[in-house]
Amino acid sequence: MSLFVHTPPPTPQHTLRLGVNIDHVATLRNARGGNYPDPVAIALCALEAGADSITAHLREDRRHIRDDDMRRLRHELAALSAPLNMEMAATPEMQKIALSLAPHACCLVPERREELTTEGGLNVADHLDVLTPYVKTLVQSGIRVSLFIDPVPQHIFAAAQTGAPVVELHTGTYVTRYLAGDITYLEELERLQQAAYQASSLGLEVHAGHGLTFETVTPIARISQIRELNIGHFLISQAITDGLMTVVRTMKRCMTEGRQQRITEAQSVKVLPA
Repeated sequence: MSLFVHTPPPTPQHTLRLGVNIDHVATLRNARGGNYPDPVAIALCALEAGADSITAHLREDRRHIRDDDMRRLRHELAALSAPLNMEMAATPEMQKIALSLAPHACCLVPERREELTTEGGLNVADHLDVLTPYVKTLVQSGIRVSLFIDPVPQHIFAAAQTGAPVVELHTGTYVTRYLAGDITYLEELERLQQAAYQASSLGLEVHAGHGLTFETVTPIARISQIRELNIGHFLISQAITDGLMTVVRTMKRCMTEGRQQRITEAQSVKVLPA
């Protein structure tokens, strides 16, 4: 049981929140069986280091996070008033679990058994008839629903039609191109900027995530419409050498620096009288 009380700082207009995904702590645990490393203990450590929330993906095949992990996370985080974001596929089984668990938030993601990790966003535009009632049920139960989508205009518009209050933009393509030295990462960054603006204009809260690193997070943090980043695999991997608390604090610093750059730029622009 953690001895600290999670007291996240106030959230002014320009603050950017960090959600830490602890899926791959469970991947490491499951590689040998047993009970360690414990995803719940690592979640508490991440919060103590400054994370604003915890994300965990309960997959159909339970390849990393398990049902008991989710129950324990819900209990421990509730005691600290810390938000739990449950990633899940839009299936009847997962809806039933979410309604019973009652996490702060649910992020609906596409899911295929053969994929190593989530490979792209939901095709919201082609599945509005299924997703709209699904989202409505979760929202009516008090769960804050987000849809994980690619930065594509038709999916953003469709997401707003479902009644979900949040979209999470898939940053994976941008990250892959950036780390490969492919200059077209700038095109993908522009798509993310335009998508964030469009989503915000439609009244959606904008989150982003997938594959982000220290190198790639600053340009994303400069997109002022984005309110939250969800980052997992890189943080857990980097923690092997640097330690989790150091890694979380460094990521928060990178995010803050990127957001502060954007604020400074905005403040330097003088509005001329009409």
